[in-house]
Amino acid sequence: MDTRRLILVMIFTFSSFMLWENWQKHNQPKPAPNEAAAAKSATGAPTPSASLQAGTVTATAGVTPAVTTTNTAETFTVTTDRVKATISLQGGDLVGLELLKYKEHDNKDKNFLLLDTKHQYVVQSGLIGDGLPSHRSQFRRVAGPNELAEGSNELKIRLETDAANGAKVAKILTFKRGSYVVDVAWEIANGGDKAVAPHAYFQIQRDDVAPAGETKMVSTFTGPAIYTEAEKYQKIDFADIAKDKAKFAKTADNGWLAMVQHYFVTAWVPQEKTQREYYMRKVEGNLFQAGAIVPIAEIAPGSKSLTSATLFAGPQEQAALKQIAPGLDLVVDYGWLTVVAAPIFWALEAIYKLVGNWGWAIVVLTILIKLVFFPLSAASYKSMAKMRVLTPRLMQLKERFADDKQRLNQEMMKLYQTEKVNPLGGCLPILVQIPVFIALYWVLLGAVEMRDAPWIGWINDLASPDPYYILPVIMIISMFIQTKLNPTPPDPIQAKVMMAMPLIFGVMFLWFPAGLVLYWVVNNVLSIAQQWQITRMMEAGGKAANDAKA
Repeated sequence: MDTRRLILVMIFTFSSFMLWENWQKHNQPKPAPNEAAAAKSATGAPTPSASLQAGTVTATAGVTPAVTTTNTAETFTVTTDRVKATISLQGGDLVGLELLKYKEHDNKDKNFLLLDTKHQYVVQSGLIGDGLPSHRSQFRRVAGPNELAEGSNELKIRLETDAANGAKVAKILTFKRGSYVVDVAWEIANGGDKAVAPHAYFQIQRDDVAPAGETKMVSTFTGPAIYTEAEKYQKIDFADIAKDKAKFAKTADNGWLAMVQHYFVTAWVPQEKTQREYYMRKVEGNLFQAGAIVPIAEIAPGSKSLTSATLFAGPQEQAALKQIAPGLDLVVDYGWLTVVAAPIFWALEAIYKLVGNWGWAIVVLTILIKLVFFPLSAASYKSMAKMRVLTPRLMQLKERFADDKQRLNQEMMKLYQTEKVNPLGGCLPILVQIPVFIALYWVLLGAVEMRDAPWIGWINDLASPDPYYILPVIMIISMFIQTKLNPTPPDPIQAKVMMAMPLIFGVMFLWFPAGLVLYWVVNNVLSIAQQWQITRMMEAGGKAANDAKA
C-alpha cells in the first residue's frame, strides 16, 4: 500500500470515528427521570452535609438538591458596556444575560443570549439556615441606576429582604466595566437574640439541550465542569448526573464550578481557601443544577457578616479567564492535545495582533506550520514521487504475475530494493505532523475569537459554515489535484475509491466552520505546490538517468 493511500485511510478512519461519536451523542435516548432527585426541601435550597455544618468536611459529603420551578416573579434589567442583565426579584436570580459584543448564531441582527428562559438557564444563590432567604424568597430593590454611568467603573445593585428569624439580609451584585465578571455578596445583619451559623450556596441551572449551532458534524461539550487543585479539570455528562453516576471532586478549599458550552461559559468562583462542597443533581424533566455550598462564620446577635463569590458569565476568552481563577481557561478544551494546541493558539493570537484579521492570521499560521514541517513533507513527497515513477513497472509486474500473488510480492520487493525505494518511506514524516494538524483543528473549532470574525468578501463569520460553499468547493478541487499527483493504485477498485475520497470529504466540510475549511484549503494549496515541484524534479531526474543508461 502506498503512502498516500495509507494516510487517507487513517484520516477516513479518524473522521468516521468522530462522526459515529457525534451521532451517538445526538441520538442516544434520554435517561429516565431520577425520582430521588425530585425531593423538595422546604426552602428550595440545597442542604449542606453534617460534616460541613460541623466545620469538618469529608470526601463523602453530599447535598440534597431541590426541584426548581420556573421563576415568574417581577424582573428588571441593568446594562453595562458588555452585558444587558435581567434580574428577578425572586431570589435576586440572574435570569437573562445578553452579551452586547456577540451575535446570535442564527440571527446576526440580535445579540447573543447566554442566560435565557429557553434553556431555563439561570444563575441562582441563597442562604441556608433557619428562616434565611433562598433563591425562592422575595426581595425588594433599593433605588439605584439601571445603567453603568459614564466615567464609572462599576454598577452596584442592592436587593434586601427581612428574614423570618429577624435578620436583615441584602444581596449585592456588582457589575464591572469592560468585564463579564459579577461580584455577588450576601450581607447578613443578625437582629435576633441568638447567634446564627448559616451557609451560602451558589448554583447554576440549565437544561441538557445543546446551544444553537451545534451539528452532528461539529459537536462540542455542553454541561457542568469542576476544577480543583487536587483533581484538576473535570467535565461531567448530564447523563451521568441523571443516573447518579457522576464522579467529580465533592469537597475542596479551592477551585471553581462552571456550566460550559461551545464558545461560552458561566462559572462560580468561591473565595480561595474557603471550604466548600460541590454538588450536581437532576431536578426535574431535563433540568439540572450544579453548585457550591460555602459555610459562613457564626454571626453573633447585633453583628454583621459579608460573604461573596465571583460570577463569570461570558465568552471563553483565554487571557481573561486566566486572570479570574487558576485553571478557568481550561474550559477551552483541547483534550489530550492541550500541550500542542495551547502554543498553537498563542502563535495564532500573536499573528492576529500583527495582521489584524483572524482569517489572514489562519493563512499565515498555516504557512508557518508548513515551513516548520517542510523537511518532513519533502521526505514524504519524494517517496511518493519515486513510487509514481515506478508505477508503470509495477503495473507490468501485476499483469505478468496476476495468478501468482507470492511471486508478485517477491518481484515487487526486489524492484523496491533495486531502485532503493521504501513504499512506506513517507509514513513516519506524516505521522509526526498529524497531532499538530489535529491540535490546530481543535484550536480553530474552540476559539471564541473566530465567532463573528470576518475574513474577506462573503466570509463574515469564521465560526459558521461558508454561506455559498465556495471554500468547500475549492477544497474538493484541491484534493482532486492532489489525488492526480499521487501514484495511481494498481488495483482499479482502489483507484476509484481514491478518486471518490475528495468528494466524500468535501461533503463533510460543507457544514464545517469557514475558519477550519480555510486552513485545509491553504494547507492543500501549499502541499500541491510542494508535491508538484518535488515530483517534477524526481521525474526529470529519472528521465535523465534512463537516457544516460541508453
